[in-house]
Amino acid sequence: MKNLIKYISIVFIAGALLNSCETTDLDLRVSPNDLASDQADPNLLLTSMQLAYGTNMQVLSDNSAQLTRIDYMFGRNYFNNYPGSVLNGVWGRTYSSNGNGVGDPVSIGILTNLQNLEALNEDPDTDLNFHVGVGKTLYAHMLLLLVDFVGEAAFSEAGNPGEFSAPTLDSGQEVYAAALNLLDEAESLFAGGPNTIGAVDIFYNEDISKWRKLVNTIRLKAYYTTGNVAAFNQVIAGNNFISDPADDFFLQYGTSELQPDNRHPDFAADYTPSGANIYQSNWIMETMLNNDDPRIRYYFYRQVDATPGADAPANEEDLACSLAVPPQHYIDGGFTYCSVPNGYWGRSHGNNEGTPPDNFKRAAVGVYPAGGRFDDSSFDGVGLGLGGGGAGIEPIIMSSYVDFWRGMMATSDAVRADFLRSGLEKSIATVRTFGTLDSGADQTVAPTDDDVSDYVDGIVADFNAASGDAKENIYAEQYFTTLYGGATEAWTYYRLTGFPTTLLPNWEADPGPFPRSFLYPQNEVVTNSGLTQKQTLTEQVFWDTNPASPTFPQAN
Repeated sequence: MKNLIKYISIVFIAGALLNSCETTDLDLRVSPNDLASDQADPNLLLTSMQLAYGTNMQVLSDNSAQLTRIDYMFGRNYFNNYPGSVLNGVWGRTYSSNGNGVGDPVSIGILTNLQNLEALNEDPDTDLNFHVGVGKTLYAHMLLLLVDFVGEAAFSEAGNPGEFSAPTLDSGQEVYAAALNLLDEAESLFAGGPNTIGAVDIFYNEDISKWRKLVNTIRLKAYYTTGNVAAFNQVIAGNNFISDPADDFFLQYGTSELQPDNRHPDFAADYTPSGANIYQSNWIMETMLNNDDPRIRYYFYRQVDATPGADAPANEEDLACSLAVPPQHYIDGGFTYCSVPNGYWGRSHGNNEGTPPDNFKRAAVGVYPAGGRFDDSSFDGVGLGLGGGGAGIEPIIMSSYVDFWRGMMATSDAVRADFLRSGLEKSIATVRTFGTLDSGADQTVAPTDDDVSDYVDGIVADFNAASGDAKENIYAEQYFTTLYGGATEAWTYYRLTGFPTTLLPNWEADPGPFPRSFLYPQNEVVTNSGLTQKQTLTEQVFWDTNPASPTFPQAN
């Protein structure tokens, strides 16, 4: 893992830089996005783009994780859960500016700042190729993800309000092609070895070689999503993509509580004087517990050692569902309706009960990736500054993820098993390094090298011995477990494959069709006279050629 202190400082400095732009000469209280191009500090514009991108990744990851049971989803009806407001901020930060969730209240954006950088770079005496290359890379990835989440996006008429006050949305195929072209342009800019000119690069510390690997890895993302095996293999043959944890792409958080609060947002929510505020997903905790997954003590911190209705007496005040009779669809499927044992106290998909006084009893986020506590079976609660103090990460594209992508594109089960093994080994190795963030924890209960080897060997052996849906479920369960904390690609995988079929159903027997894409951002619908809001969540993205909802995916 990268040097934490260094990256904490960089994120803090980035927040301070953005804050300083609000008090420039003549009291111009504006964000970097609102400065004329000849006023703008290119390093400030670069910071703004990076923080906008990081905030967007938080939102997209959280929504994807909830839909795929990696995180807990509140609410029994899908359409009500995902209104048009869900992606307002993501859309705004992509094309203009919107609020920042990475540690500073200044509004930030990607496209407007990229355009300003391109204008500044037209000066023959200026070399901003690095800044523009980073901007094009982040914008390209965001365009791909907007298509994945909405089905369409603005590109050809975006960023030109004088000529296109109501920009038309381009088709998913067109936007994917445009994003790949942007990656080509970014690669050309990086290839020249541009001067970084004092840039604050909160991701790769101005390491151009790593940005070039990221460009190729985003290409891999586009090619595996669309099933373009030849193009995927061509990138792999070039051997210049994220394949080693040293090149992992993530946002590093800090430990500052104020001015700005740059802690991991899940840590900030769970490590409070009044206890934890997030419910963890019963599905992923039970899956990891049943598998004896060595990552479980890093992912979750248990505040108690038993759960009502599982291995402790049912308690209506603390966990109302522990006294309830499960609905028939849970009984028929043999699913865990309410309680996972051993203190893995969370909630099942769609549970919309009120919040009981369980803030010092429910499982909290752990040391990975949120910078919380390592679970050493101390069961003594959460609080401000405990564990890693919030100095976690937002995983975006990790080398372990790429191994699972390569396994998806493999032509034989034997090769696929090799990538399953490699992905697990890289994931577990990275997760284990986070244990040192919690210096006060008893590390004697941490998994040993032998524990890890036994686990990986067992999963791969089970995969090799299985066939059909059982084989697909093992692969998908391990991929989803690996994606914990950075699950943006989980919803895409689920719509592409329908696996795992072991996911908990919604609490509601008829929650409505499973979302295949989100509604258009409502703010854009209101301001764009050429756009009419969708009426359902069932419109399929161009690469989603599976049967229509509600028959697919099976677990819904």
